[in-house]
Amino acid sequence: MKALWKALCAAAMIGMSMLPAHAEDKSITVGTMSWEDLTPITGITKKVLEDAGYTVKVVPFSEWGIAYAALSKGDIQILASQTDYVAQDYWEKNKKRLEKISPVSHGLYQAIAVPNYVTIDSMDQLNDNADKFGGKIVGIEPGSGLMRDAANAVKQYGLKLQLVEGSTAAMTAALKSAIDRKEWVAVTIWEPSWMMQKYPVKFLKDPKGIFPPPQSYYWVGKKGFSEEHPHAREVIASVYVPLADITAINGAVSDGKTMDDAVKDWTASHADLLKRWENIKSE
Repeated sequence: MKALWKALCAAAMIGMSMLPAHAEDKSITVGTMSWEDLTPITGITKKVLEDAGYTVKVVPFSEWGIAYAALSKGDIQILASQTDYVAQDYWEKNKKRLEKISPVSHGLYQAIAVPNYVTIDSMDQLNDNADKFGGKIVGIEPGSGLMRDAANAVKQYGLKLQLVEGSTAAMTAALKSAIDRKEWVAVTIWEPSWMMQKYPVKFLKDPKGIFPPPQSYYWVGKKGFSEEHPHAREVIASVYVPLADITAINGAVSDGKTMDDAVKDWTASHADLLKRWENIKSE
């Protein structure tokens, strides 16, 4: 009788081991900053995940602090971010509750730029020409990593120019107006940006090294995401969007397309690439 009981127990254990593992949740909530570099990355990754059978909800944010708080609490599951410089403070504050999933692009650079016809090339030449710039540097939204670095540059170079807070739209308008009139203007700007593609501008050299070197973009997840979503993690890790493609997508948007249409056009024209991305280990 004891032998029969052992045999039955063994059979039960074998049967349990042959049961399928807990199915991976096919719904993913993605956070994104409503900025022109991160929106295409999010849109392309969303398309690849959907092609792999996932239902994807995108939640936009306007500030890093709010986005990282939502990620840490689990209100969103993944977020594309530059963790080394632009959002380093938020990553450091929350990283015990988060994980890096994979790099998704590289090359972000942001600093102070001037039109190509301006006859200076370096940050340390700004003071001698402050009057030509109207005594100001036209900035963007307060609280952005670029404005933080620009404020530090003003201090470190002892600049007599005022860094003016505003918005990306206002900065763009000021840049266009100055170029149309061939006037001198200094602005905070970044690459990738359709503005760098459309307008004849150049970054000022930064001999003190105040502005960070080119930065990488990473997909960051709530801690445990890769373990709970192993196949989704593989799908996400397969995606890589070159900086030039992000710039091209935003160029299409500046020419009148919606971001959704520009991303759809990009994914359609790169269908073969997306197929190669999908050539990963199945569950």
